[in-house]
Amino acid sequence: MDDVTIGQNCNLGANVYIERGVVIGNQVKIKNNIAIYSGVTCEDDVFLGPNCVFTNVINPRSFINRKSEFRPTLIKKGASIGANATIVCGHTVGQYAMVGAGAVVTKDIPPYALAVGNPAKCIGWVCKCGTTLVNEGNTFQCPACGNLYQQTEDGIQAVKEK
Repeated sequence: MDDVTIGQNCNLGANVYIERGVVIGNQVKIKNNIAIYSGVTCEDDVFLGPNCVFTNVINPRSFINRKSEFRPTLIKKGASIGANATIVCGHTVGQYAMVGAGAVVTKDIPPYALAVGNPAKCIGWVCKCGTTLVNEGNTFQCPACGNLYQQTEDGIQAVKEK
């Protein structure tokens, strides 16, 4: 539709619909059967798995026009949304977070979080490369690439990334 921004080197699968005002960053992969509604922003390097769902109104009714009530949704750089996950409007999925297949996001997801379930809950942390981190006290290490992360008040943050 009009007024859509799509960055460079994006990959859009079959049956993708992008509504007015949506912003898609660079190198975003949008797999099959996804509708991205007004109010959604996906930063660079985001992955959207097949059939994931976005909403933009918290209490939709077909007979009430609520376009003035759209709640913005932000998917931060490098985040991955699994197949069939639902992202309820008005929330942020943090950078490099991973939302598991079928999860229902009803609150903000911190950076590097591994969030699964209905409602989605953080059950661990993932590296920038997508590997589950190993807890070593209040630091976390990636067994695949060696990146290091540190516990913070709000989750974790990178100490050393390649």
